Amino acid sequence: MTKWMRLCGVVLAVGMAALPVMAQEAKKEPPKPAPSPSQAVLEQWNEIGRKLVAIAEDLPEDKYDYKPNPDSRTFRAVLLHVSASMYYFTDFALGQKPRYADDPKPADLKINNKADLVGFVKKCVQDGADAIKSKGDKGLNESVNDGGPHLDRLYDLAYGLIEHSGEHYGNLVVYYRANGMVPPESRPKK
Repeated sequence: MTKWMRLCGVVLAVGMAALPVMAQEAKKEPPKPAPSPSQAVLEQWNEIGRKLVAIAEDLPEDKYDYKPNPDSRTFRAVLLHVSASMYYFTDFALGQKPRYADDPKPADLKINNKADLVGFVKKCVQDGADAIKSKGDKGLNESVNDGGPHLDRLYDLAYGLIEHSGEHYGNLVVYYRANGMVPPESRPKK
């Protein structure tokens, strides 16, 4: 029994001595550099856009007119609102006035079904991503007058719309749950 205890002690000591060497081996690849400010904005924009597209594509069309209570927007109306509002950033970045009202109507946008709405969501996200790429770090630092009490940097508008989109994505998750469904982001990864 003493031989076994000594053997276990030696194995344990050798294993512990090897741990720092193995840890150093694992750390050979240096960390990637931080993204530029415009790349960071683009990553966040595309991430919330991906979530909005996924939830728009996933929900069955017969649930698009669901709303949790009479005073709420429907799932369709929330998607229209959040997608169209992305142009509040995109249009200012392009030097234009915002093209959409706060709650655009499907008929005004020629959106007749789920496929049309999913296409609209994708276009809104892509147009914003294209504007971020074209502006770059210097351009996103430009100030614009969006009608508020002071000028805003395009960076701030982009982050504001990213936050706004995330808040409404949370609304859409609640709509899923209220219908007894699991939203795409909450499902186990395959």
